[in-house]
Amino acid sequence: MNSPQPMMTPKQIYGYAAAIIEPHLSWHDHGPKCTASALLQILFYAAAHLCSMAAACSRLRDAPSDQAVRDALAALCPDAEVLETQLNTSFAAQLPKSVKRQACRLAIDLNLRPYHGKPHRDVKELYRSQAKSGTTHFHAYATCYIVKNKRRYTVALTRVERGESMVEVIKRLLRRAARAGIRTNLLLLDRGFYSVEVIRYLQAARKPFIMPAVKQGRKADHRDGPSGTRVFALQKCSGWATYTLTNKAQRTATVSVAIHCRNWRGQRQRRGRQTLVYVFWGIAPKNTHWVYQTYRLRFGIETSYRQVNEACIKTSTRNPTLRLLFIGIALLLRNLWVWVHWACVATPRRGGRKLHLQALRFKTLLMWLARLAEQLFGIHDCIAVEQLPPPFS
Repeated sequence: MNSPQPMMTPKQIYGYAAAIIEPHLSWHDHGPKCTASALLQILFYAAAHLCSMAAACSRLRDAPSDQAVRDALAALCPDAEVLETQLNTSFAAQLPKSVKRQACRLAIDLNLRPYHGKPHRDVKELYRSQAKSGTTHFHAYATCYIVKNKRRYTVALTRVERGESMVEVIKRLLRRAARAGIRTNLLLLDRGFYSVEVIRYLQAARKPFIMPAVKQGRKADHRDGPSGTRVFALQKCSGWATYTLTNKAQRTATVSVAIHCRNWRGQRQRRGRQTLVYVFWGIAPKNTHWVYQTYRLRFGIETSYRQVNEACIKTSTRNPTLRLLFIGIALLLRNLWVWVHWACVATPRRGGRKLHLQALRFKTLLMWLARLAEQLFGIHDCIAVEQLPPPFS
């Protein structure tokens, strides 16, 4: 007789989440009602419903008041630098040992959270960039994301302050990834890191990389003809080249160029040919199609950001530490979802495990955690009104 198939419950999901987050945040009970466990339950509830802490406390009947929760978080959360270290320690603790056995590819990207207020204490807290969502000010976070065997974990997180160079950001992320036990054989970078300084640092550190080239130089309709990387973008056949970048300080960096031409074939309702230009160093690809397909793996980090947006607590606080905490909670919950699928839901088979993403969607996992909070605190399911409407005929 076959044994019954084991079942995973919301309590087990919460147990895994608490076991990863609580020890590294080093929280303690802040009063009889604002216990560490209660605060975590309220944070998960707000993340699941994409609401603020005040809205979460008002919906949960026996939860502490929103002011009590804010006071508890202000007392328990250290400064942003210490909290950043604690969150990165939690990311490292989530990684299975099998992920650390072999060198892997890492994707690095910048996540900008629009902000419409004034800085909390220092203007450096706000990052300046191109206008988005009606503002040019953002709370910026850079993340490092592993691309290996369908296991896509966030392994490092850092804040990016105004005026900070991308070289320093990459250094911090790579150091934290190394502390987590991750060995890198290739970096997949966004075009925001396309600069002489970043390329020179990666070459000196012996870190192979691929990134898209930014179109620079004269355009095709210029009387002297195109120049710079625009020459590559106008080619009709795939091929290879070398290119030397020069910055304002006349420092240079030489890279290899992969020009990949492909047909749209009706994708995104487009016709004709598309020319993609990548710069790379430290690798010897066999063809440009390999460069194109390998760089496409980086787009998984964009998916992770969309999932983070499904679990990021809404807030209007000016405190960058609390904003960092809310981003960290969302990333940790997403990592938990990846781990549950690989370790518990996936079917073992020769050639690699088969994932069943439809069995437990990320939003479903969040709703499970929210349901536990409702069972613990109860929920307001009625409101006071001036008068009841007459019955419908």
